[in-house]
Amino acid sequence: MRNFLANAKFLASAGAAIAFFASTSAHADQPVNWETGFQAPATDMMRQIEWFGNYTFVYIVIITLLVLFLLAYCIVRFRASANPVPSKTSHNTLIEVIWTVGPVVVLLLIAIPSFQLLTAQYTPPEEAKLTVKATGNQWNWDYEYQTDNTLTFNSAILQDGDRAKAGKEDRKVYPRLLAVDNELVVPVNTMTRVLVTATDVIHSFAMPSFGIKIDAVPGRTNETWFKAEKEGLYYGQCSQLCGKDHAFMPIAIRVVSDAQFKTWLAAAKTDLPGANKTLMAEVDGQNKVAAAGN
Repeated sequence: MRNFLANAKFLASAGAAIAFFASTSAHADQPVNWETGFQAPATDMMRQIEWFGNYTFVYIVIITLLVLFLLAYCIVRFRASANPVPSKTSHNTLIEVIWTVGPVVVLLLIAIPSFQLLTAQYTPPEEAKLTVKATGNQWNWDYEYQTDNTLTFNSAILQDGDRAKAGKEDRKVYPRLLAVDNELVVPVNTMTRVLVTATDVIHSFAMPSFGIKIDAVPGRTNETWFKAEKEGLYYGQCSQLCGKDHAFMPIAIRVVSDAQFKTWLAAAKTDLPGANKTLMAEVDGQNKVAAAGN
């Protein structure tokens, strides 16, 4: 069984890695029509979550087919015409042992990797190099970079009338209801700690491609972390019902190189809109060069 689990984990990880490196989208991932699986993972944690989802799906399929077979067998084998005199058996020790021990074994096989994954989610493998505080409001986010000369700004949904001014008219890159006026910018391959709280009601800071989702509770600070391994623009949303504009409270995180981040951070402390436009121009220029090379 140990070898089976190891092989299953290897195959799932290999499949996730192939999907990860095969993706050529310069702007990472976002929801798409008719999507039935996870968004492409951008962190090791999300790849572990994806593996666990595939792992448990195997049990779901096997149990569903088994129950379907048993139902069909009972319907055919014990129908009135084929079995006019029903059995009067009231107990079967072997069957009772099987349907007691079987589910226990299945639950153990699911629980062990589940607990390991849960522990990993709350145990950063290294010290954070960047700390950002995310504060949920009705219905936008305040971000605070806890660095020298603290940088604080608000991030709200991008209105259609502001797209041209912000230079975000391409809806494939800046989709409606997900694009924001000011993205949270972080460096790639950098352990980032996110302190999450709220000012009014309970919100939830969620980023599917990073595998993070944590409640923002007024009067309390929760903590999560991520280490994005791929540059690009990632989208999430508040995942708690927080009022009438809950559906209009997106989260956008732009992952850039370390040099780009340092340049942006220095400029953003005095001119955030200008720093954002400069960063966007540089990233778009790199994407065009990369696309031409392909």
